[in-house]
Amino acid sequence: MKIIAGMFLALLLASAVRGQDLPSSSLTRGTWELGAFAGGGTGLGKSDNTQFFFAGGRVGRILTGDHLSGWARGNFEWAVDVMPLYAIFPPLSGVYGGSFKPAIWQWNFTSGKTFAPYIAAAGGVVFSRSNIPPGDTSYVNFTSQGVFGVHIFTRPGRALQLEGEFGHLSSASLGNHNPGYNAFFTGSIGYTWYKTKK
Repeated sequence: MKIIAGMFLALLLASAVRGQDLPSSSLTRGTWELGAFAGGGTGLGKSDNTQFFFAGGRVGRILTGDHLSGWARGNFEWAVDVMPLYAIFPPLSGVYGGSFKPAIWQWNFTSGKTFAPYIAAAGGVVFSRSNIPPGDTSYVNFTSQGVFGVHIFTRPGRALQLEGEFGHLSSASLGNHNPGYNAFFTGSIGYTWYKTKK
C-alpha cells in the first residue's frame, strides 16, 4: 500500500511540470544515467509465501539516437544495477545477500512531454549468505526479468523512477537441488540523474 501511495504522489508531482520536452532534452545518445532505488515484492504461484527486498544503484548509458516515430519513438540503453542489499524472506527465516545485474537492455520511449516509459530485458546474479531457497540448494543464484517502468521528469536531467518486473531466480543446478523461484513480481521507486554530453 505504501508503494502505491508513493507512486500516486509521484504522478501528482509530475503533473505540475510544464514547458519543454523533458525526456527528449535528457534522453539523448551518449547520456549517462545515474540512479538510486529501493523496492520489494513477492513470489508468485507456489512461492507466494516468499518476500523480496532490495536497494541499490544504477549506471546506464544511452547508446543510440532516437528511432521509429509516434508513440514508439525511442532509443536503446545499456544499464547495470548493483544492489548491496538483496534480502529474501521465505517462511520462518530471512536470507541476506547482494545482487549484481550487468545486463539491462532497455528501450526508452521518448515521445512524451514529461513521462518516459521504458521496457527492458535484464539478467544478473544473486549472492546470499546461505542457500536460497533454504535446503540443499545454493548460495549463488541467477535472475532473469522482464521489466517495465517510467521516468517522471521533474526538470531537465532529473526524474523519479517507478519500475515493475516479473522475474525468475534459480541456481542453474549449482547445488544438489534447484527448486528456484519460478516466478516473482517486484516493484521499486528511485531517483535518476542524467549527465548529458555537451
